[in-house]
Amino acid sequence: MTTEELPEELVRLASADNFRDVAGPGAGYPTADGSTVRRGVFFRANELRLTHEDAASIAALGVTGVLDLRSQHEIDVHPDIEIPGATWSHVDVLGIPMDEISNLPDRAAAVAMMERVYRGFVEDDATRAALGRVLTTLAGDGVHLFHCSAGKDRTGWTAALLLHLAGVADDVIEADYLLTNTYAESSRAAVLAQIVEHLGPDKAEVYQPVLVADADYLRTSYASVERGYGDRDTYLRTGLGLGDDVLDALRAKLRG
Repeated sequence: MTTEELPEELVRLASADNFRDVAGPGAGYPTADGSTVRRGVFFRANELRLTHEDAASIAALGVTGVLDLRSQHEIDVHPDIEIPGATWSHVDVLGIPMDEISNLPDRAAAVAMMERVYRGFVEDDATRAALGRVLTTLAGDGVHLFHCSAGKDRTGWTAALLLHLAGVADDVIEADYLLTNTYAESSRAAVLAQIVEHLGPDKAEVYQPVLVADADYLRTSYASVERGYGDRDTYLRTGLGLGDDVLDALRAKLRG
């Protein structure tokens, strides 16, 4: 069965293992009013170091826009493979500070760094502005694929906001966020193998918190939202500066 025969199914890509439909598997995640999130509108992924076959599979899904959330340095090191028929754009969303990675002394320091990243999605002015641009771009016409390097932090937070706008329950949003640990198992194992080879097996335990999606990280962002804005809707409006036009457009795309 070809990709063209399965336009609404989840396409698994060998060269981007964390590629998936934001709406979830099957008919799409349920919403509070008994509907479902529309599939085939928003896709998420890790970095697009794609084979030509996988790039063609994404194009066959009708993707018209690719939004890269990585830093310019990340893009320079691993540029995206072009998706036929899709326009590429870039918004630099603050992620893991790579200059700190090599100096992490222990697992606790790695967890603390990750929690700081997730607080930054809410508390850092430049990051909020970038996320506002991300969601404004996604509200535009067409089918969008957004991604970062691992597809778990910047991409995971963006997907969590979209699912919240669609009316998906928090426990489902959290479970979807954690799916990264299943989908990206092979790429995570490859990174851990490199860490062991170059830094020694003791460093694998230190770096493990950086390589996974952890529900506590997501809850760190939520706690920051509650402290600073009271709820996610106010965060979207006041924190990210999104008006009714953008929010309504996103809901319309998500719910149809």
